[in-house]
Amino acid sequence: MSDLKLQKRLAAEVVGVGVKRVKIPEEYANEVQEALTKEDIRNLIEEGKIIILKKAGISSGRLKERKRNRRLKSEGKKEGSRKGKKGARARRKELWVNRIRKIRRYLKWLRDNGIIDSHTYRVLYLKAKGGNFKGVSDVRNILIQMGKIKG
Repeated sequence: MSDLKLQKRLAAEVVGVGVKRVKIPEEYANEVQEALTKEDIRNLIEEGKIIILKKAGISSGRLKERKRNRRLKSEGKKEGSRKGKKGARARRKELWVNRIRKIRRYLKWLRDNGIIDSHTYRVLYLKAKGGNFKGVSDVRNILIQMGKIKG
């Protein structure tokens, strides 16, 4: 096959792509070699004797997987990826609201199932409001000390 560098360069310029995307089939090589002007090259491209390949894409499979994992909150959340303080990532108020809701739900369950009476419920409810308990396990420990439930 003869040297077709000039023709490939001209074809790339005419179409506005890189030289790597210009392909010339061997059966048309002699015809293409005679073309020396951009006009000749344009005609050969229209006739299909010079082929312009489609742009090669980049596989985004790994990217999609990482995005999915981040959406599911399993990737990029561990200690090495954290930048802010604990309070910046989860506000103190949100932590408090979640904690107090859990404690209150637990106290209501105890009252409704007859494990504690309404007086004890009210005392513990107000203590919870005052921030005496760190969590549900703390409430359980207090109840065990009071003798209301068995440990």
